Amino acid sequence: MVEELLKKYVRHLELERSISPLTVRNYTSDVQGFLYFLGENGIDSLDKVSRSTLRLYLGSLHEQGIARSSISRKVSALRSFYGYLRREKLVDADPLSTLSGPKTEKRLPTFLTHEEMARLIEAPDTLTPQGLRDRALLELLYAAGLRVSEIVTLDLNDIDLGSRQIRVWGKGSKERMALMGIPAAEALRLYLEHGRIKLEGKALTQAVFLNRFGERIAVRRVQHIIKKCAQQAGLEMRVFPHIMRHTFATHLLDGSADLRVVQDLLGHARLSSTQVYTHVTQSQIRRNYLAAHPRSESEKEEQ
Repeated sequence: MVEELLKKYVRHLELERSISPLTVRNYTSDVQGFLYFLGENGIDSLDKVSRSTLRLYLGSLHEQGIARSSISRKVSALRSFYGYLRREKLVDADPLSTLSGPKTEKRLPTFLTHEEMARLIEAPDTLTPQGLRDRALLELLYAAGLRVSEIVTLDLNDIDLGSRQIRVWGKGSKERMALMGIPAAEALRLYLEHGRIKLEGKALTQAVFLNRFGERIAVRRVQHIIKKCAQQAGLEMRVFPHIMRHTFATHLLDGSADLRVVQDLLGHARLSSTQVYTHVTQSQIRRNYLAAHPRSESEKEEQ
């Protein structure tokens, strides 16, 4: 019975909510973990779940050493699950209605410097089709600030090299226009003309970025490409696709871009999601001040 409710919930996410496959997978995994916990504790009905049951569940997650951010995501998944069940009248009560999730640590986004980003982008061997693809991928992730889920779903008709614009389908299937500079447009042109045609082979697909079998590239493959290029570039930090997005936003604000413009380019629904990058740039502002202001010499000496 409980597993059947989960199947209905997953179908609801896939067909009605229009959320990304990655989010569906994460929410499904989180709810399955909760249902496994219930089974282990002899609870065979969701109506038998109480506030104390949830507190025991959260305590078990904490004992396993799971990060607060991951626990908060699991709580969000359960809220969504119970919200669906209540709307469909499949359960009588929602035990999460009065439960607060753990407070998450507010971490500032990690980003690359201009020099580090240049080394990363120049890492691929552009004498090979895969290298042309990887260079275009890196250029576009940095130039347009795309999510990895957005770049893998790009189709050929979403790209306009002439105007250097990209039609992007973001979270919740929201459409927006992203921009790219001349280097990204040139890297993309070279890939489309000389790299993609060799990767495509006899396969027919509208996907922009392809794997070696001529199929649409997967998120995991993009993650692997970035990790490999970061190692080749000699970068010591762990680099993953979202760091490219963080770097895009941070460098724009360092260059005095308007916060609202950056919000639109990132596809953020709330300005507060973009404002976190203003805190990141404070250190850059301080460095610029110390380097430029004539009365900052005494402070330089103290450091």
